[in-house]
Amino acid sequence: MGLAYFLLEFAFAVIAITLAACIYLKYVTFNYWSRKNVDYVKPVVPIGNMGPIFAGRRSFGEMIRDAYLDLKASRIFGVFMFHQPVLVVADPDLIRMVLTKEFTHFHDRGMYCNEESDPLSGHLFSVAGSKWRFLRYKFSPVFTASKMKQMLFTIKEISETLNHRVAKDAEKSGLIEVKELMARFSTDVIASVAFGIKCNSLENTEAEFPTMGRKVFERRTLVNLIAILCPYVLHLLNISVFGKEAPKFFIGVFEEAVRFRRDNKVVRNDFLNVVIQLMNKGYIASDNDKTSATLAVSETTYPPENFENRKITMLEGAAQAFVFWLGGFDTSSSTVTYCLYELALHQVLQDKVAEEVNRVLEEFGDVSYESIRAMDYLHKVVSETLRKYPVIPILNRECSADFEFPETGLRIEKKTAIIIPVLGLHWDPELYPEPDKFDPERFDTVNIARRHQYAYLPFGEGPRNCIGMRFGLLQTKIGLASLLSKYRFTPGPDLQVPLVMDSASFVQVPANGVMLRVEMRSSQQSETRTPLLVLEPL
Repeated sequence: MGLAYFLLEFAFAVIAITLAACIYLKYVTFNYWSRKNVDYVKPVVPIGNMGPIFAGRRSFGEMIRDAYLDLKASRIFGVFMFHQPVLVVADPDLIRMVLTKEFTHFHDRGMYCNEESDPLSGHLFSVAGSKWRFLRYKFSPVFTASKMKQMLFTIKEISETLNHRVAKDAEKSGLIEVKELMARFSTDVIASVAFGIKCNSLENTEAEFPTMGRKVFERRTLVNLIAILCPYVLHLLNISVFGKEAPKFFIGVFEEAVRFRRDNKVVRNDFLNVVIQLMNKGYIASDNDKTSATLAVSETTYPPENFENRKITMLEGAAQAFVFWLGGFDTSSSTVTYCLYELALHQVLQDKVAEEVNRVLEEFGDVSYESIRAMDYLHKVVSETLRKYPVIPILNRECSADFEFPETGLRIEKKTAIIIPVLGLHWDPELYPEPDKFDPERFDTVNIARRHQYAYLPFGEGPRNCIGMRFGLLQTKIGLASLLSKYRFTPGPDLQVPLVMDSASFVQVPANGVMLRVEMRSSQQSETRTPLLVLEPL
């Protein structure tokens, strides 16, 4: 009798607490934006506006895009990520203010970062404040044009392996799963450039490096969203956003690669080499490229600090190599996948790109930094791909001090979470008529000049834009040029049109892969152009 009474009391207490919590959420927490006279998406107790995501109807980016298209006239509006109020900045002029003009108020992303228990989280994408400024200052010279030229040879060599892989697959079945293929290509490129190892995942699908990479990208929807929107929860529970096995592997690989180069005095023109310079000397040897290493510093008003000769640690180096791989792996492979998908559906556009690639290669005699830059139409095609399929669908920032948005009357408090709806902007019919249409001419000089600069944000903008943008574009374009110069792609069996995105993934990835049919281009084209790749020593 006593136990039954206790259980009954406990049940009533739980019900009372739950009811009180729901009432508080409904009438206090979820009235946050109403009290500030800001339009908002009506939330549902207790998950706010997360319902479409948990129901599997929308990815996170698509949910924010839909809200943007409904409320963009308000210029700013509110949403609720669970209990947390988040401000969505929808107007390009206000977006410019957040990303660039008032950067000192919005310099942090407010994401999960716990370097003590999760060392790989201490990378440029997530670190805050002076630590971000220090790392940005140190790593800006890594991505100058001259450094890209030095890393080009590695990408060229691996793109030749990519061609051999496609030739084998085409001979067997005539079909390739593009996303998986390009993920392996990106894995091989970044493993070589960032970690100094040849993992050969294009030939060996069970290689340890891509296997561990897949563990990082395992579906962990709730953990990933918490890391972005409520990082303090992961701190409180001491949960690693990357799991345990993968970080241990990547740190071990990095440390082993550094020891090997130091012990054997190996010097190679790649990312790992400049990381070792930063670990040994605290600076990168001059390459006569005048691109300013102090770009990020000059665009902020942080207090001046002596960064010149401060060295980075082994774990700091490992974290930057890891995020370099993380960013290059998914961004580049997804962009090539979407690009080939669209070109398979638009054969006239595909032939136009292939003609340009072969003509430029014949003119320059080889793939080089200059020849890739000369492929204007390829650049338009890649730009339109990133417009229609931005891999990162939102940009997130955190307000570092109370701030009032001009012309809106809204004053936000310190720690307010901010979202920039990249996918929404890119699919806005007022900015891009017929946004579902794949049209590379949106990126000719005239059309670019007509649009607001902050209406196109595949790599972000301002001091905290993507530091590896140059490398990502170079890897993407070389991969595309390598394939389109030799092969024609057409839709495979059961190809989804339009593509359905994986609702469980934060980044934009297709739910069911992309299967394309591949065949050699005409012999006339093959005979009139010079070989795509001439390998040179590093």
